[in-house]
Amino acid sequence: MSLWARAQQLPPECLQEVRAIYRDAFPIEVRHCLALWIENRVWNVEHEEHQQFFVEELVHEINTHADLLHTPDMFVTKMKLLEAAKNIHLQYGHQPQELFNYMRQCLTRELALIQKAMGTQYVSPPQTERKYSELLTGLRTVQQKVALVGKEISNWNANMESFSLEYHECVKKKGHMSYLQQSPMTTDRREFEACLRLQIEEMERKLNIMIAQINHAQLELVDHLKENIGILGELQSQVLDGELIKWKREQQLSGNGVQMQTNLNVIQEWCELLADLIWTSRQQVNNVSRISSKALADARQPELINMLDDMSKQVTSLLSTLVTSTFVIEKQPPQVMKTMTRFTATVRLLVGGQLNVYMTPPRVSVVIISEQQAQQLLKSDSQAGKNKQPVECGDILNNTGVMEYQATSRQLSVSFRNMQLRKIKRAEKKGTESVMDEKLTLLFQSQFNVGGGELVFQVWTLSLPVVVIVHGNQEPHGWATITWDNAFSPSGRVPFAVPDKVTWGQLAETLRIKFYSATSGGDLSEDNLRFLAEKIFNNKMNLPLNTHELNALPVSWTQFCKDALSDRNFTFWEWFYMVVKVTREYLRTLWCDRLIMGFIQKKQAEDMLSKCPPGTFLLRFSDSELGGITIAWVGDNNGEVFSLQPFTARDLGLRSLADRVLDLPQLQFLYPNIAKDDVFSKYYTKPEDQVLKNGYVKPVLVTQLPSYMSPAYAHSPDSHRNTPSVQSSYFGSVTPAPTENTFMSTDLSFEMSSIYAEDFDNFMYDNVN
Repeated sequence: MSLWARAQQLPPECLQEVRAIYRDAFPIEVRHCLALWIENRVWNVEHEEHQQFFVEELVHEINTHADLLHTPDMFVTKMKLLEAAKNIHLQYGHQPQELFNYMRQCLTRELALIQKAMGTQYVSPPQTERKYSELLTGLRTVQQKVALVGKEISNWNANMESFSLEYHECVKKKGHMSYLQQSPMTTDRREFEACLRLQIEEMERKLNIMIAQINHAQLELVDHLKENIGILGELQSQVLDGELIKWKREQQLSGNGVQMQTNLNVIQEWCELLADLIWTSRQQVNNVSRISSKALADARQPELINMLDDMSKQVTSLLSTLVTSTFVIEKQPPQVMKTMTRFTATVRLLVGGQLNVYMTPPRVSVVIISEQQAQQLLKSDSQAGKNKQPVECGDILNNTGVMEYQATSRQLSVSFRNMQLRKIKRAEKKGTESVMDEKLTLLFQSQFNVGGGELVFQVWTLSLPVVVIVHGNQEPHGWATITWDNAFSPSGRVPFAVPDKVTWGQLAETLRIKFYSATSGGDLSEDNLRFLAEKIFNNKMNLPLNTHELNALPVSWTQFCKDALSDRNFTFWEWFYMVVKVTREYLRTLWCDRLIMGFIQKKQAEDMLSKCPPGTFLLRFSDSELGGITIAWVGDNNGEVFSLQPFTARDLGLRSLADRVLDLPQLQFLYPNIAKDDVFSKYYTKPEDQVLKNGYVKPVLVTQLPSYMSPAYAHSPDSHRNTPSVQSSYFGSVTPAPTENTFMSTDLSFEMSSIYAEDFDNFMYDNVN
């Protein structure tokens, strides 16, 4: 992704700092419209002699871009660009190096702001943009070569026409000579014939020279065409097989929370330039063939006919590959898709503007097909196989749309905003497979006309795999299938093959990124990841202390989301998924402020707290309650450690965790010895005037420990067990005292008072469980 694309993703306050960098000498409109050209040109260190044309090149690029802005909404931008070009030429026309250095300083300051805002997520352009610069340089070089070939064709055609005129003149004189030879011999005729013979000989000599030059020029021309087509093929491979495939992989990884680095708009610029050059080269090959076919027999070279035919097929194949490969899904449909629920998707043709495909607006249709049908579609090499309509395995509403062209962005795309999967036909399951293991895909199809109908391309593209569910309780397992597929799908795979086993290091990085993305910056530490490793391996093996050895341990798909955890009725993924969910929805700020220890064994938490003074507490995720978070604290009785029944999303939706910590006076210090108000106070709910118009006050709920929490009845949990053996529950007034294997619970008690407004300040708000 370009530096400027990154800058546009910054928060508003940072964007203001970026805007302040660009003044009259280097307006922000120029920075925006010529972003890629400026970065490729300015980041590359150049010798001073190469900088002497910098002003002329910049002004030319500004004027060229301004000329493309024809729509009324871009009129102001066009005027600003033209004014900037004029001012830059007047101010720096004789000081190109000064302008070059000034613009480089601006980019450096911009980079510093981005790195400050984004931390280590952005790598400086000298490393990431060098490849882009080399690719653009290659495209510009072949662009010049294609232009030269165009001039060569014009010169060659002119020479062919001159040869044709000279040839017909020579034939004419030969005819005259034949006529004279049939006339009676006279002195004048003899002299005229001798003179005419000399003229014919001179013309034949000249024609021989011309035909030699034409044949040589034609051979050079064909060689240059062949060279250009070869270079275009290599550059197209870099763009399509390199950058576009990279973008698609990043798009898939972004489903797991990985931030995308590649900019599709930049790839479109490369593809448009390729499309222009390939189309021009194709026209050049056809022109050479046409001119050769009309040439005189003496100027024809039969051996070149096959070469030109081969080149025509080759360049047409390049164009076909470019068109079909640049039909991409810009916005993927949801990968866990619920029936009878509206969803969206956007497809785009990157070369649609350059090749004027929009002149005949293409219609795109969408169907859902199975994994097996996707495999058969990719295996079909024949055109007949590709045209065969695959069998749909579901019914999608609003599944057709017409692609529209946006002139300002030069994008040809269609957005499906109201699709809905009404029903789904399931494939037969094998063994322990469930419907959430079944991967399907959306097939987008269309037909593009290029060159006014000269070429017609049947195109299609497949979405990332989707899992179809009919109920919300299927969502966790559906995301397990998608997360594994997104993270570990090999390049160039058969749909949708994934390895059955990966290393723990690979899975740990996936889980870390998933958690980081869901919590908007709350990362997992090495200790957190070791805890997760202990959980997924069920503590049945002594895990290596060395991180490198631990990361090399294999983890299977069944361990990840099929096998239940030890003494539990849920899997590792179900536990982790619910932890992520509750953290994202209710605990994100507390986690990011490191107030939640979270991933720690119960026994380890007890050992840590047993050495602390009474009132010390910590927050950790429950081992027994999905999506639960519990509070462990040191009681007043002989340093015993207690644990509250875990709070789930339902509880936290009623009252926040910070307010619950405030409610309980037994909680005084966050482990190891931080006064709770020092760190939690900013998250406490501030009291508001709750007096109703009728003079009454709303009732509130109070979180408090049960009455049996006295030295005679309080027991610490069994220190020999890492997790409780029974489900946690709320204890009422008739509930017996808990056993030693249960969590300590909290009572819900209503405190309702009817007070007048003037007494409101004396009312104490209590918290809710």
